[in-house]
Amino acid sequence: MTPLAAYGEFFANMTPADLDRLDTVFIENARFVDPFNDAQGLGEIRAVFAHMFTQCAMARFEVLETVQDGSVGYIRWRFHFQLKRDKNPRHPIEGVSRVVMGQDGRVREHIDYWDAAGELYTQFPVLGGLMRWLKAKLSAV
Repeated sequence: MTPLAAYGEFFANMTPADLDRLDTVFIENARFVDPFNDAQGLGEIRAVFAHMFTQCAMARFEVLETVQDGSVGYIRWRFHFQLKRDKNPRHPIEGVSRVVMGQDGRVREHIDYWDAAGELYTQFPVLGGLMRWLKAKLSAV
């Protein structure tokens, strides 16, 4: 198993208990970026995932594909989630992460790319209406 595939497996099976062992997959000064966070170091990265588990009644990553060339790899994923106030799970969010591995097989940098406006904001009543209106106004077809 490649280091990237092992990292993807860690993500797919991550639970709140795994936050205490992030140092097994991230180097000390690793960087994690998503549309809401730019975290540097294990403490900040742990805070990002702790916040996710605090806000979500259910949070699970499904790894769809991994591709690695040297120290750089990409993980295509689907995030299944349900906020604590929700009665049912929301529509999953799909995205891609660019991951740079260190020589020891741990992650140096993880940057998520996904469409927050199209994938997430549209699932909320007021924001969703605004996002759909904006999309209709800006769309050429």
